[in-house]
Amino acid sequence: MKQRCSIIILLIVIALLFLMRGQSAARDVTDQSGRQVAAPDDPQRVVSLAPSITGIIFALGQEDRLKGVTMYSDFPSEATKLPKVGSYVRLDLERIVALRPDLCIATKDGNPREVVKRLESLKIPVYVVDPKNLDAVIETIIEIGNLLRADERAKDLVWDMHSRIDRVKSLVAKAAHRPKVFYQIGTSPIVSAGTHTFIHELILLAGGKNLAEGPISYPRFSREQVLALSPDVFIITSMAKDRAFERVKAEWSRWPDLPAVKNKSIFLVDSDLFDRPTPRLIDALELLVRLIHPELFEEEQ
Repeated sequence: MKQRCSIIILLIVIALLFLMRGQSAARDVTDQSGRQVAAPDDPQRVVSLAPSITGIIFALGQEDRLKGVTMYSDFPSEATKLPKVGSYVRLDLERIVALRPDLCIATKDGNPREVVKRLESLKIPVYVVDPKNLDAVIETIIEIGNLLRADERAKDLVWDMHSRIDRVKSLVAKAAHRPKVFYQIGTSPIVSAGTHTFIHELILLAGGKNLAEGPISYPRFSREQVLALSPDVFIITSMAKDRAFERVKAEWSRWPDLPAVKNKSIFLVDSDLFDRPTPRLIDALELLVRLIHPELFEEEQ
């Protein structure tokens, strides 16, 4: 009888252990919008609500946790194979819920608040990030790394980013001047990046002067205003295989008195590299310093 009772007790203990293993303990964390979130201690089913968040999760080596992403989550290419939950500005609530996420990671800039609130009402925790500059991007990497139990990988990634930024700073310190840079986002209308953007920060770090600096984050310009600014370097963000951007470059090239035309310094760059707050912004920075200050690399040629 005693042996039978011992076996029953042992079976109960084993069953309880399995139940406890199936339930992920929660921990209270504060996200970048100041909200308290009861996040799972070790999330296994994560849905990313923006391409930039997808990029960070892959950079952290935690893509196995990803069960859904938004449209245009195309870097790395493996991300394109994951189930889609709409675009980051038009999320498909039903698709998100159907994936049974134990954590969603959202962005304050773009994701609809009502969808976030609806997910919360369904007891799906949503952690919101808001990377507005390089420091905030780095902090976002650290926080997502902490959420996904990838603290060491996050620290290594951040260390690499800091060291590469320092190398650019050392290089730019040798430059004799700061060329005037106009950064055009897309084709029409003519939109640039103001002071409170990470694009502005990249231009300054790369040794340029941002001609669109000012309180408006993404100001609009007329063609006449841009010509009057006389940029030395003209950067146009381009989506791959879109000929419209080549036409924009050709249109600006018709103005021979424009310093950027004289300098042969009108460039098309990958919009995903520059416009998404991910670790790849450092790749963008390193490319930008080569475009703005080619004289610093003459010894390599």
